[in-house]
Amino acid sequence: MIACIVNINIEMKKNILLTVITILLFFNAGLSKLSGQTGITTPSGKNLAVVAIPSGSSRSGAPMTSLNDGLTPVNTGALRQGGNRPPRRLTSQWVQYEWIQPVTTKEIAVFWWNYENSARLPQQYSVKFWDGSNFIPVKNATGLGLENKLFNITRFDPVKTTRLRLELDSVERFTGTLLEWMVFQDENSPDHPPVVTAGVDRSVMTGGKTYLNGDVKSVTPVSKTAWSKISGPGNVNFAEANLLKTTAAFSANGEYILALTATEGDLTSSSTLKVKVLQPPPAERLDVVYTKRYKIDSPLWTSRAKAMIVNWIPWCIDQIERTDLKLGEGGLDNFIEAGKALRGEPHGKHLGYVFSNAWVHQTIEAMSIALMIDPQGDKEIITAQEKMKKTIEKWIPIILAAQEPDGYLQTAYTLRDTTRWKGKWEPRTRGNHEGYVAGYFIESAINHYTLTEGKDKRLYDAARKLADCWVANIGPDKKEWYDGHQEMEQALVRFGRFVNDMEGSGHGDNYINLSRFMLNCRRDGSEYDQSHVPVQQQYEAVGHAVRAVYSYSAMADIAAETGDTDYQSAVMSLWDNMINKKYYITGGVGSGETSEGFGANYSLGNNAYCEACSSCGLIFFQYKMNIAYNDAKYADLYEETIFNALLGSLDLDGKNFYYDNELSSSQSRYSWHVCPCCVGNIPRTLLMIPTWTYVKSNVGLYVNLFIGSTIKVEKVAGTDIEMIQKTDYPWSGNVSITVNPKQSKEFTLYIRVPDRTTSELYKPTPEVSGFKSLIVNGKAITPKVVKGYAAIRRTWKAGDKVDLVLPMEIQTVTADENIAADRGRIALRYGPMIYNVEKADQQDIDKYIGTGPLALEWRGDLLEGVMTIKGKWDDGTPLTAIPNYARNNRNSVHATDKPGPENKDGGSIVWIKKQKLQE
Repeated sequence: MIACIVNINIEMKKNILLTVITILLFFNAGLSKLSGQTGITTPSGKNLAVVAIPSGSSRSGAPMTSLNDGLTPVNTGALRQGGNRPPRRLTSQWVQYEWIQPVTTKEIAVFWWNYENSARLPQQYSVKFWDGSNFIPVKNATGLGLENKLFNITRFDPVKTTRLRLELDSVERFTGTLLEWMVFQDENSPDHPPVVTAGVDRSVMTGGKTYLNGDVKSVTPVSKTAWSKISGPGNVNFAEANLLKTTAAFSANGEYILALTATEGDLTSSSTLKVKVLQPPPAERLDVVYTKRYKIDSPLWTSRAKAMIVNWIPWCIDQIERTDLKLGEGGLDNFIEAGKALRGEPHGKHLGYVFSNAWVHQTIEAMSIALMIDPQGDKEIITAQEKMKKTIEKWIPIILAAQEPDGYLQTAYTLRDTTRWKGKWEPRTRGNHEGYVAGYFIESAINHYTLTEGKDKRLYDAARKLADCWVANIGPDKKEWYDGHQEMEQALVRFGRFVNDMEGSGHGDNYINLSRFMLNCRRDGSEYDQSHVPVQQQYEAVGHAVRAVYSYSAMADIAAETGDTDYQSAVMSLWDNMINKKYYITGGVGSGETSEGFGANYSLGNNAYCEACSSCGLIFFQYKMNIAYNDAKYADLYEETIFNALLGSLDLDGKNFYYDNELSSSQSRYSWHVCPCCVGNIPRTLLMIPTWTYVKSNVGLYVNLFIGSTIKVEKVAGTDIEMIQKTDYPWSGNVSITVNPKQSKEFTLYIRVPDRTTSELYKPTPEVSGFKSLIVNGKAITPKVVKGYAAIRRTWKAGDKVDLVLPMEIQTVTADENIAADRGRIALRYGPMIYNVEKADQQDIDKYIGTGPLALEWRGDLLEGVMTIKGKWDDGTPLTAIPNYARNNRNSVHATDKPGPENKDGGSIVWIKKQKLQE
């Protein structure tokens, strides 16, 4: 018999419910203090629910495992209302349990909670079971109660099944009012074996160890658990093989399978996981190429950069300076009021979200980068840049006046209600984004410094003061702290490296050390913000996608800076899981099933979330992996994200944007958002072209992107090098690179050889990789390819020229069969570009693609010039596909002032029907 659990504290369940509420009310809601309640009686009996796999129709964001965690809800409270809530709508939803073998039951108990009458219970519900082909109602059901704050018993004729379902009628938004669902074993039912979960597949570096954290669920207590090696090239040393939580070390590189076995009486169950033992990255990482003044010479990028400089960034400036915004408010006015407060003057309240400073700092950085782009005589760009110069001069004094005397900077804190927000860095206010906004400020200071070539250090000095404030208060023997939304961690490393480069090695190390300390503090929290287990033991991408990629980016930094094998193992495991199980073909991440975040492995529906900010963070993460591992595959991946997931977040005019980027949508872009956290992040990331295009070492220069441009790379083999690229890539594969070192020097030029097979999830046909030809100063060569780079070592002198031709072919892509949404469909690809079909070119895009040939056609008159893919549908009508970034620019309703409804006569899809699915 399983022991009854009565009157326990359910902090875990409260956290799960808080996640539901957070998503429900979109930042402006929360869980009020829970009032105590005791005396709830838990029904007794063998609860089969604990060994079931829960699932449901809702995308509320709460882990479904809260339904069968065996915890009795005893502390309940009200739901605090708030935010711009959409109209209430009632829907029918379901939740179900599934067992690995048939069970027999005739009684269930469900616990309802209406949040002190602030959330509506369903009007009614029914119980159904799977008969092998359909869900059918149980017979003679009695009970089906809806009493609040207690277990409602329902009894029915015994059923033998592998699946049991509750169908809820008239549910308000989410099933979070159902806290616990128990299913009792019939006395004539055979015992169910324990359910064992070994854990997720992972990687570990040679000489390191992996942290095993197995889980066993059983109806009655288990008598024995044991870890063992099933296969692998070497020996496995388990620290304590009989414990669920232990470590394992490996004697040789290769792939291993480990098993966790549990015994419950005469019943035994096992679960396995894979471990890849890999060589660690090189001891020396590559170096950053800072974005400084540069020139763009590319048809695509000239157009995209101009749209951002002339339209988008000035629009963000105007919105941030407005004082009458009702949607996404809280811009420069918060800094003005905070300055007044610090001077002891009368002041107004803080407006908007606690993190609204973020898009101000992002826009400062975006302006700084935009001002480093040579306008090449374009009068519109020159005019826009003049506006940016004046804006920066206006904003800097206002922002600095809002900085507290100790260096702390967050206007929401300065203007806070002191009865509710007592002090800085308190666990109860971990969700107030203190580090999130501080990190963006620090990062903005870097590009402002490079813009002024170090002549204007106002933001740089203020950033140092802010970072020093954090160093003085957080760390060993000081406060332990982690922020609810990561950003400060990667900002501290980025800033620490920059300070070391500007002021000399060692001056920025305190900031890097603080980043590591804050990451190490993440534990005993939730998957939502990646604090569920220590970061060194995280092997699966989970939770809020933006927070995740910012966290993983910082972890990759720390791994590269310190050589910590636990960090290296975790980072590689997270990268592998994300790219090979949770990655969209467009280079986006975040299916949106778990609070703007990651779903289960292979859960990649085409109504994806793919928030623009998560694409920005993923680019940073892949870039950090590139400089750590010196491997071109990471640049292949961030090129994919740049060209597909992020570039298309703005419309062609640069006047509207997408917060989330679905792969199947007819929604038009919009000019602003209730949470405009992406508005400055998009341009500051896209325009950092020199940083993404080149990385360097003491003896080599790496070419990661092919963008027509003139960029100076400093300090390679003791000299500065001007790099000039001439290309219309991605429309063709012809690339010309002129290498102009200030002094003739011997070094290696590493040129990325694109590999279009970037993820195990997607198989392109035909495979395209390598290069067609590579010529240096008129002479064809066949260089050695090292980690995806063609390595050309020679003494380089000014005017040396490399001409290469990359293979560019139309590819059809099929997805892994585990991705249910893409079965029987194909996607089209050309070079780094993923293509869409949309109703602007063919009204019916739900047809099957034909089997005939596909061809390229340049359309200079379409969408500011694009390479289209032409073919035929199965019914013989013409098919036209356009690059994903240009999608939905021709909807009849071109744009809205905020996210609006779908366009009935518009629409665009990536995955096209290829064949009928078998019934």
